[in-house]
Amino acid sequence: MSQPRPDEFKPPPECPVFEPSWEEFADPFAFINKIRPIAEKTGICKVRPPPDWQPPFACDVDRLHFTPRIQRLNELEAQTRVKLNFLDQIAKFWELQGCTLKIPHVERKILDLYQLNKLVADEGGFDVVCKDRRWTKIATTMGFAPGKAVGSHLRAHYERIIYPYNLFQSGANLLFVQNPSLSENDNDKEYKPHDLVQRQNTQVPPSDTSTPARRAKRMKSGCGKAEAGAGGEMCESRPNLRRRMGSFVAKAEPGELLPVDLYVCLVCGSGSDEDKLLLCDGCDDSYHTFCLIPPLHDVPKGDWRCPKCLAQECSKPQEAFGFEQARRDYSLKAFGEMADSFKSDYFNMPVHMVPTELVEKEFWRLVGTIEEDVTVEYGADIASKEFGSGFPIKGGKFKVAPHDEKYLSCGWNLNNMAMMDPSVLTHVTADICGMTLPWLYVGMCFSSFCWHIEDHWSYSINYLHWGEPKTWYGAPGFAAEQLEAVMKKLAPELFESQPDLLHQLVTIMNPNTLMAHGVPIYRTNQCAGEFVITFPRAYHSGFNQGFNFAEAVNFCTVDWMPLGRQCVDHYRLLHRYCVFSHDEMICNMAAKAEKLNMVLASAVHKDMVLMVSEEKDLRDHIRKMGVVQCELFEYDLLQDDERQCVKCRTTCYLSALTCPCRPGEQVCLHHAHHLCSCSISKYTLKYRFTLDDLFPMMNAVKQRAESYDEWASRVTEVLEAKLDKKRNLSMFHSLIEESDKMSFPDNDLLRHLKLVTQDAERCSSVAQQLLKGKRQTRYRTSGGKSQNQLTVEELRSFVRQLYNLPCSLTQAPLLKEMLNRIEDFQQHSEKVLSDDVSGNLVGEIQSLLDESSEFDVCLPEVPRLRERLELARWLAAVRQAEDSATSPRGLSLDGMRQLIDHGVGLTPHPSTERAMARLQELLTLSEQWEEKAQMLLRARPSESVEFLSATLKEVEAIPTYLPNCLLLQDSVNRAKDWLKEAEGVQAGRRVPVLDTLSEMVLRGRAIPVQLDPLERLEALVSEVQAWKESAAKTFLLKNSSFTLLEVLCPRCEVGSSLKRKMKKTKGDAVPCGKKRTGRLDSLSDVEKALSDSKDSASAMVTLGEVRLKELESLASVRAANESKLLPSADCGALKVCVCQKPPMGAMRQCELCRDAFHRVCVGGPVDALDVEPWLCQSCHRSSKPPLDKILPLLASLQRIRVRLPEGDALRYMIERTVSWQRRQSQDWSRCSQEQSVFYIEQRCIPLQGLSAELEELMVEGLLLQVSLPETEQLYSLLLNGPPVQRSSQHTQPAQHSPQHLPCHSQEHTSPHREVCLGVCVCVCVCVCVCSECVLSLLQVYWVQCDCCNQWFHMVCVGVSAKMAAEEDYMCVTCSKQNMGQHRK
Repeated sequence: MSQPRPDEFKPPPECPVFEPSWEEFADPFAFINKIRPIAEKTGICKVRPPPDWQPPFACDVDRLHFTPRIQRLNELEAQTRVKLNFLDQIAKFWELQGCTLKIPHVERKILDLYQLNKLVADEGGFDVVCKDRRWTKIATTMGFAPGKAVGSHLRAHYERIIYPYNLFQSGANLLFVQNPSLSENDNDKEYKPHDLVQRQNTQVPPSDTSTPARRAKRMKSGCGKAEAGAGGEMCESRPNLRRRMGSFVAKAEPGELLPVDLYVCLVCGSGSDEDKLLLCDGCDDSYHTFCLIPPLHDVPKGDWRCPKCLAQECSKPQEAFGFEQARRDYSLKAFGEMADSFKSDYFNMPVHMVPTELVEKEFWRLVGTIEEDVTVEYGADIASKEFGSGFPIKGGKFKVAPHDEKYLSCGWNLNNMAMMDPSVLTHVTADICGMTLPWLYVGMCFSSFCWHIEDHWSYSINYLHWGEPKTWYGAPGFAAEQLEAVMKKLAPELFESQPDLLHQLVTIMNPNTLMAHGVPIYRTNQCAGEFVITFPRAYHSGFNQGFNFAEAVNFCTVDWMPLGRQCVDHYRLLHRYCVFSHDEMICNMAAKAEKLNMVLASAVHKDMVLMVSEEKDLRDHIRKMGVVQCELFEYDLLQDDERQCVKCRTTCYLSALTCPCRPGEQVCLHHAHHLCSCSISKYTLKYRFTLDDLFPMMNAVKQRAESYDEWASRVTEVLEAKLDKKRNLSMFHSLIEESDKMSFPDNDLLRHLKLVTQDAERCSSVAQQLLKGKRQTRYRTSGGKSQNQLTVEELRSFVRQLYNLPCSLTQAPLLKEMLNRIEDFQQHSEKVLSDDVSGNLVGEIQSLLDESSEFDVCLPEVPRLRERLELARWLAAVRQAEDSATSPRGLSLDGMRQLIDHGVGLTPHPSTERAMARLQELLTLSEQWEEKAQMLLRARPSESVEFLSATLKEVEAIPTYLPNCLLLQDSVNRAKDWLKEAEGVQAGRRVPVLDTLSEMVLRGRAIPVQLDPLERLEALVSEVQAWKESAAKTFLLKNSSFTLLEVLCPRCEVGSSLKRKMKKTKGDAVPCGKKRTGRLDSLSDVEKALSDSKDSASAMVTLGEVRLKELESLASVRAANESKLLPSADCGALKVCVCQKPPMGAMRQCELCRDAFHRVCVGGPVDALDVEPWLCQSCHRSSKPPLDKILPLLASLQRIRVRLPEGDALRYMIERTVSWQRRQSQDWSRCSQEQSVFYIEQRCIPLQGLSAELEELMVEGLLLQVSLPETEQLYSLLLNGPPVQRSSQHTQPAQHSPQHLPCHSQEHTSPHREVCLGVCVCVCVCVCVCSECVLSLLQVYWVQCDCCNQWFHMVCVGVSAKMAAEEDYMCVTCSKQNMGQHRK
């Protein structure tokens, strides 16, 4: 968007625009009185009628013919006209000097000669400016760029064009003019004309641009035109008689003068230098060119006037400026075609597309330029009485449609408005065209109406019937004198010749210029169908945007009457005629006092008091002057122009002075001395009323207005009361109620009283709200200034307003006290805000903010206090964070980031910036260490404990909570504890338990520190796990539901699988958090007891307890199940098998639990030759591997040297097996067999007659999870009876046991193993040195150490028979000792 030019017109602010409702629009005068307090502040206002108010256009278009005024736009503006007048005068001056004025160009711009002349005059004149070298300053003031030698050009132009004119104006060119005489010729030498010429040529040399010197005018041969100086063009020269006669020498007679001697210079009195002698074309006086002031360098070529003729010609008075009438008569249609054609051609676009802003700027550009001459025409002041109004009127020629008849009597019809009852103009008897009768205005683009006020300072209303908008400018009435003063100041030359210039409606001035001098100006665009109202003494002007038709009329209301009388006095000073007689109007109203309403009667009474008092004083003065003749004269019978004062042109009505010497003329009593030169005694005082007639009229009006005046007096007293004499608001309400009761009409005083009362009520309400403190806690939720909140200055002004109210309000002192509190708050706040911010100020600032919440006022300190509170809180948080940095959960990284993020949004302050710098530095350092700690924690391979400990020592100095560093510190601490624990494990002080070892390995893996023993421990755990898998493959059946520990341990739960599951479920219902007892009721209890046991011996004791419990439980179960087999049992009530149903069909009986099962439920064929006992699913728990497969498992476990519950169970199971083998070697007798109540498909061991020891032996043999030949033999023996012969193989112990070998044999021979089918009863004298070995009682292979000669089981030391035969063997102890000696 382009920037406006500095000289571009800037539109003033808009005036008020009112849009009344139908109710408000019904009474125009009531509505105007309602809006007057607002609208009179701007001088003009616009009223938009309701949309449906559209009166028909009633003017007779065909009959309407008018002659418009011609307006030259650049002549309208006051300052432009002054410039044009100056140029006209200087052009006339040079024309009389025989030159044609041409305005020069400087820097490609036409030189403003008027401004140049004015600036030089303001600087002290040409000589002062040249002496002080101020031409550059003048050039800069005129807007020329400095540094281009423009000043010298301005000097040259001024010296050649303006300076001679100024000398002429001052009369300097006439100083040496004298009458020619012969006696004066002797004095020529005294003037030294030649020397003068030489000095003038030296001081003011002609420039290169000067024109050739003009010749004397009386030459017969002519010559061409040339310019005078830089700015003038010389006229054609005439024959120079003097030069022609100079070549002819005639001999004169004595005493006779030659013709040439008749021409002598009137300055020097000499006739010499004939070629430089000029003859005036006006008076034929002669002057030397070098005797003139200023001197002429050459003889002019055109007509030339001497200084005397020039002064005489230029001193003629100028004619008053005015508009000339056009020579053409227009019809409305022809004028519209011309207007539209002009606008479309000027803007080169259709008329309806030209923006109003563009037309406005162009109009003010045109009126302010002298380079462009644009002429328009304006059909103004067309009498509606002759051609008809635009509104329909009653009895008019325009036929009104039935639905438009309402407009005939409408108050907004301008034909009715001026003469309606509220308008005092109804009491003016004569029809005044333009005031009481509307005038019509037909405008075109740029046609304007100049600055003016209405006649008698009355109201005016203008309605635009149709056409393009009319742009208005207005100034309020109180600024009228200010506007007049500004125009007189800026264009004094115009007012010197025309003092009443502003009353001629011919002068306009740019609103921007007036506004620059402090005059308030407002504008509006009046569109078709809109009213514009101007108020009394409001200057207004404007122009038309294009072809339009408007109508206007004046009206006067009661409030105008004092201004009307003031206007008459003003007209008297200006010698301006009155449109009507104000005194006559007042007397007409007083004559009908009984018909006036009380308000109007009161206004008339006040006016009459002034009128009668002035008239009485004037008549007394006239009587004292000597006027004795009096005559009653009815001035109202004369026309206004026949009764005007010959001096001031005011309309006489009450009285006037006449003289017989001047019949038909009179003067008002103010100008008694200006009538004639006759004696005052000859004057006659003609009067309309005697004083005795006027006083009764005044009293009648007074009586009519007495009740109102009494009320008005009390109202005035109340409104003007001061200080403690002020009344409360109830008094104002009572006065308003009294006016309603007395039915006083609407008037200014009543409206003022109501307005004051309304203001007081509003002030009281606002004060009450302020005192209630409705803003409590508002700053915590919204913040900022609400739209209705007052500032402190506004509150202070409001308090002043409360005390300036005509009434007293109880809230005023309370509000004053609150204002004092607010001021104290502001002082305290400023003190706090001026101090350096710190965290200690949080409480003080918060208390100030809490106090501010009590004031419903916008406090500028509150936002600053909030900012300071945020700063203080932030600093307090920083300080608290720094103080807590030494705690375990002190200043964290997130806390620092949050503080920094919060600090970034705070108002910049040195304290916060310092704290921010500290935090940022600490955060950067902490983040670096956190990142480094994280890298150390994630490092692969991990760093050593020593390196990490040294690194962590550097972190101790950082006062920040560093999670990664703390995690690293914790990892180092855990690593140290783990290494200490691992060192204990590796020292071998105690055989570790698998769970402890696994948990230790898991802990070691979770520690991000290099742990050297971890790898060895992981290998050890892996080896144990591999052992468990090998043992599980050895013992567990395919898809077995039993665990390895469950198989190897004695059973804690004996019975069917259903009962066991139910019991297990019940046990699982125990809450996890409940501490278990020392009872071994479940496998988990046993496993826990084994894990918690200190060594294998205690584990063996625990398992022994479980074994006894197993045998007891199984005995009970066997007894219960066996009782089912008795013949007395009721088979239908029995619940057997896994299905818990009665026995039926072929059944099978478990040899261990003695429970019966349906063959269809347990499946499997029955082999009569099968010698193995049949066990149910609950009792058949493992694959029962042979003993030679189990012993290597135990040996490998002992080599690993790790305890685990399964290992302890396996060892106990082997010991139990060995013990059972010893017991089984006894011989038992066979007992008889009893039949069961149902059919048992396979044969079972009969229990009747079987001893308890034998039964227990068999039961325990079946419980063993080892496959032994002894078990099969015992089962066969108990089932079928003993064999006839017993094999010695089962009774003779092995002969090749190790105890029979010499202990110190020189040969390293390995003992051999003998397979014993029975129970081996031999005891080895050589015991294996393995402290945990349980194979000492078994027949196993042995090997002897070649160093210490100790014997070891081959399975315990992991040596095969082949290795023992082919290689030397050295035990572990000897190997360690041997390696230690090699290292030394």
